[in-house]
Amino acid sequence: MDATNTGTEPAVAGAAARVGRYRWVVCALLFAATAINYVDRQMIGVLKPTLKGEFGWTESDFATIIFWFQLAYAVGYIGFGRIVDLVGARMGYTIAIVIWTVSHMAHGLATSITTFAMARVGLGIGEAGNFPAGIKAVTEWFPQRERAYAIGLFNAGANIGAIVTPLLVPFLVLTFNWRVAFYVTGIFGVLWLAAWLMIYRSPEHHKRVTAAERAYISQDPADPVEPLSWGRVATYRETWAYALGKFCIDPIWWFFLFWLPGYLFDRYDMDLKTFGLPLAAIYLISDVGSIAGGWLSSKLIASGRTPNFARKVTMLICAFCVLPIFFAQSIGSVWGAVAVIGLATAAHQAFSANLYAIPSDMFPRGAVGSVVGIGGTVGAVGGMGMALFTGYILDATNNNYSVLFAIAGSAYFVALLCVHLLSPKLARVDAK
Repeated sequence: MDATNTGTEPAVAGAAARVGRYRWVVCALLFAATAINYVDRQMIGVLKPTLKGEFGWTESDFATIIFWFQLAYAVGYIGFGRIVDLVGARMGYTIAIVIWTVSHMAHGLATSITTFAMARVGLGIGEAGNFPAGIKAVTEWFPQRERAYAIGLFNAGANIGAIVTPLLVPFLVLTFNWRVAFYVTGIFGVLWLAAWLMIYRSPEHHKRVTAAERAYISQDPADPVEPLSWGRVATYRETWAYALGKFCIDPIWWFFLFWLPGYLFDRYDMDLKTFGLPLAAIYLISDVGSIAGGWLSSKLIASGRTPNFARKVTMLICAFCVLPIFFAQSIGSVWGAVAVIGLATAAHQAFSANLYAIPSDMFPRGAVGSVVGIGGTVGAVGGMGMALFTGYILDATNNNYSVLFAIAGSAYFVALLCVHLLSPKLARVDAK
């Protein structure tokens, strides 16, 4: 990992203080979309005990529903990676949120494993567009030095969604019922879409962007903007550095997202009224990690380190922070478990913010969406295997999570090793 930067012109160093800040309005929109994305995604996990009781599901039944979501997510991710490269972030995001909001509300009509799986398939396809479109927007609106921080900020919306869900959904279920909960939360997507269509344009065509901010955004060397084919993108080692990193860490996040509510129910004898606060606390800690991870690597770059050094050192620190989760199953106190699991989820989000920044470090704009799409698909395939494995382990061990926490504790070191071996310097690819 090299430690020296190539340098930038002195005028650029202080430019952020003098230019406009409309790009952060765009970041706020991406943050809100990601929060809504995770409310819709996590609700099945929060409602798992309720739905298991009503429909008599086993852990393997629940895992099957998650499997179909992740299969659709895998297909949707690579599809949306290509779509956003072709039609841009504005239209790509619009297509994605329409599909996922309609599918989310359709959960309220489900009556069986099959119909729940069908609704999850639609949700998976639509939600897969969130990060390809979001990262495409960050690539359009932020210079390289700010991208990890911007991604960390909008990725923090995932944790806000995960905090809101266990607090809001039990209230809706206890006040109305679980079907109404899906309908009410679906309204958030409709409101966001209206705001997105009114506000978002590329910086070159946005009336609210000053000439100074437009110059600041475009300070990096010019690169090709024409989309590259999937076949060509797939030939680069750098694509697989990103994709294998996603394959290692995405299944762990899926595991946290879908099985933590059930873990708190089973391990600490909690119920719909009491598990919300501990679960919200875990994701509140995660939010700090998401922002801190992006901030740290951006700070290192600003101080003169290369993106290669900044990204990988930050990711190594995060991998060490996950290690204590090895002991989570043996912790008798629910708040002790919250601290250990919260540290792990925070480290995941910090690691993920830097991993998401890598495609824009290595690839021209015309390839970023496709690279992110390939990586997201590979990560979702890993998540499919993890879902089935989790259901099998929990049914076979009477809900003992020790093996699953051990896998989580080691995955981030393997991910970083894959990234480093395949792209030792995170060098820009030659796409000409």
